[in-house]
Amino acid sequence: MVVRRDSAVGEQSSGDGKKTGKPVKKVARAKKAAPAKKAAEVAPSAAEAATKTATKAATKAAAKAVAKAPAQESRTALVRRARRINRELAEVYPYAHPELDFENPFQLVVATVLSAQTTDLRVNQTTPALFGKYPTPEDLAAANPEEVEDILRPCGFFRAKTKSVIGLSKALAEDFGGEVPGRLEDLVKLPGVGRKTAFVVLGNAFGRPGITVDTHFQRLVRRWRWTDQTDPDKIEAAVGALFPKSEWTDLSHHVIWHGRRICHARKPACGACPIAPLCPAYGEGETDPEKARKLLKYEKGGFPGQRLKPPQAYLDAGGKPAPPLGAA
Repeated sequence: MVVRRDSAVGEQSSGDGKKTGKPVKKVARAKKAAPAKKAAEVAPSAAEAATKTATKAATKAAAKAVAKAPAQESRTALVRRARRINRELAEVYPYAHPELDFENPFQLVVATVLSAQTTDLRVNQTTPALFGKYPTPEDLAAANPEEVEDILRPCGFFRAKTKSVIGLSKALAEDFGGEVPGRLEDLVKLPGVGRKTAFVVLGNAFGRPGITVDTHFQRLVRRWRWTDQTDPDKIEAAVGALFPKSEWTDLSHHVIWHGRRICHARKPACGACPIAPLCPAYGEGETDPEKARKLLKYEKGGFPGQRLKPPQAYLDAGGKPAPPLGAA
């Protein structure tokens, strides 16, 4: 007898067409096949999600790759690139200057001490009342600390700053005849005065070159791969070696102005940056020119002498941002 399977009823039958009554386990096989079918239906969406994830990862990896410094950049190439960046910034910020208001070295050293952990704008709003009441070091040295604290309260850390400005005023009155000294070694002895403050005073009150390593300066020179140092004194030495001493003060202004207006800490405006082709960190921020321009701080308050070019000036022939240095 020939036995065959009847696909319609799921039973075995003999060659003469009679049913054998023995059921075939076809239903069980169908149930086992169902999950495979379901998996096949889900597979395309899972693959699509995986593709999106891979794309995002590749984009982030590309951005990090662009941010790396040019491989094997020689010392000569670094010096040339650094000096060209400074020249470009000098054209963008031809009137860069200290943004603290002052009329004499005493006012400048006090204002610089007060600028720690706050904005220059806030200091400029506070110092008129301070200097109006205490115009000389002798006046401030003899001031009631509580009255000074009330004036300096808007600047933050007002108790510590009150102690510093009264202390440095006493030192000026007792040790320097009420005059701000014009030497680095003397300035750093004053309470609250470090090398950064000293160089601000030397460069802008006495015309003596100095590099001001504030938070903006540190951030930008590391992004530009001028140095990988993190200590302010070592950064000062490393960057100072790239430029003639006569350029140090203006260099500081250019870098600080650029850090405040374009090359921000959290979201730099890469797509509107005039030195994008020279910057190995291009791509860390917004690269779309129009979106980047919305990040520029100067558009809210303006600044004298700005000659920033329109975003189209930084595009290549294809309408894309000019490639950064070292990019393929």
